[in-house]
Amino acid sequence: MPAWGQIAVVGGAGGIGRALVARLLREGAEVAVIDLPASLDRHKPPPGAISIEIDLTDAASVTRAAAALATIAPALRGCVNCAGFMIGMGPLLEETDESFDMVVLGNLTGALRWARAVVPLLRRNPGGSLVHISSGLAQFIRPGYGPYAAAKAGLIAMTRTLAHECGPDLRVNAVGPGALETAFLHGGTGRSDEARRSNIDNEAYARMLPLKRFGVADDVVGPLLFLLGPDSAYMTGQVLWVNGGGYMP
Repeated sequence: MPAWGQIAVVGGAGGIGRALVARLLREGAEVAVIDLPASLDRHKPPPGAISIEIDLTDAASVTRAAAALATIAPALRGCVNCAGFMIGMGPLLEETDESFDMVVLGNLTGALRWARAVVPLLRRNPGGSLVHISSGLAQFIRPGYGPYAAAKAGLIAMTRTLAHECGPDLRVNAVGPGALETAFLHGGTGRSDEARRSNIDNEAYARMLPLKRFGVADDVVGPLLFLLGPDSAYMTGQVLWVNGGGYMP
């Protein structure tokens, strides 16, 4: 088992984030859970984790969160950015500028803001890892998800650019999950009451997959730990697709 040390999880109060934080704590990591105030209120971090408030759409909030993390975690070795959200569904050409810009701001621009802030902290301890959560929709395009798909495709391009620019002392990779049974499908943690009807028919979706079941947050935790840890020491700029076989590049 790796000696995890200090790990930050942005979006750590969301579905994937909570599963990852729980596993890291069980394996002895010191974990900082970084998320929207509303998310941290709804899903309080478990004992042993430290919470930091952030809003990736607010540049000043990102600066404050990074300053807090620098004080709390001087030996930071890894960071996973799980943050992401959608605003409704519909044809791309019918999207308003405001809606499109907000999705890109929250999923892509916010990720860049956080990378600017956290990379210097990770570089203080060479050998660290930054992992972004993209989406299968970044490559396996479907109608109705245009702004989100565009932002998550941009996140993959940004991941690969950072892998070039941050090596050799820092690795940067991504995970691209398929649909998972988390609050994301019901409006998102911290941005809704998490009670909205799911965007998709889970049972019909599962029947189309080779593994014949709908994914859950824990299905993504193993790949994230792999990219955070020493077993992936020769991997950077890569995307692991975790989708039950629904997308095979």
